[in-house]
Amino acid sequence: MLSPLFATWENLLNVLLASATIGLLTIGAALVIASGGIDLSVGSTLAFSGAVASLAARSDLPWPIVVFTCLASGMGIGLLNGVIIARLAVPAFIVTLGTLSVIRGGALVLTDGRPIYGLPDPIVFIGQGQFLSIPIPIWIFLAAGLVADILLRRTVFGIHTLSIGDNQRAVRRAGVDVSRHKVKLYALSGLFAALAGLIFMGRVNAADPSAGLMYELTAITGAIIGGTRLFGGRASVVGAMAGAVAMGILQNGLTLLAVPSYFQQIALGTVLILAVIVDRGEGEES
Repeated sequence: MLSPLFATWENLLNVLLASATIGLLTIGAALVIASGGIDLSVGSTLAFSGAVASLAARSDLPWPIVVFTCLASGMGIGLLNGVIIARLAVPAFIVTLGTLSVIRGGALVLTDGRPIYGLPDPIVFIGQGQFLSIPIPIWIFLAAGLVADILLRRTVFGIHTLSIGDNQRAVRRAGVDVSRHKVKLYALSGLFAALAGLIFMGRVNAADPSAGLMYELTAITGAIIGGTRLFGGRASVVGAMAGAVAMGILQNGLTLLAVPSYFQQIALGTVLILAVIVDRGEGEES
């Protein structure tokens, strides 16, 4: 209502394009939170996987190997988180808070603290190309959301995920290997973060070690306002995707109104607090 530029097709595409990167992180966050966990390292994983992929690209490896390296590095970080959390029984908040710092530092070391420019054309196409006049990142976001939604709502894996978040002890007594399942969930979160890193890298045609700063806050907020219960047991991939787009709309609207970036951070934090308050209220009523 306040900006005539908002309701234009070009701006709406920009919102969806910007939301695609955060949206992939939000999908991964929703899956982990559904099981009663948390992953604060997704923003750093995004940057680290991009840094690893850029080094592979500079080694003149074929672009499919570059893509595989990016995704494998993100999944590897997720596996590491999952093993420490599930096998060593360390709280997820502490583990992922620690890897948030470690992996960010690793990205800075690999790139010597500077963005690495110049990527293979197929990688750039992933971030900047179009299909049917719609940017490729949006197609990737929608495809990943479809797969994750089927995984959560239509498979035993999804049932176990929600059940662990609702009553982990009962699920363990039913014979489910809860530790192994958690490791898989954190590996998926790392994979989605790496896919987001691939898109981000392609969009800017560079691997930036500072990419993804504070993205974990936005991803968790998007998941919660999309219907994922912070304490586990309830989640919606479609809702998480909508939540990511809502966060994109919020940021886009504030930008169009020339609101300074530091006020945007205040708005994002406020939305997260309100979402958790509403989530707790609904949980107490049920």
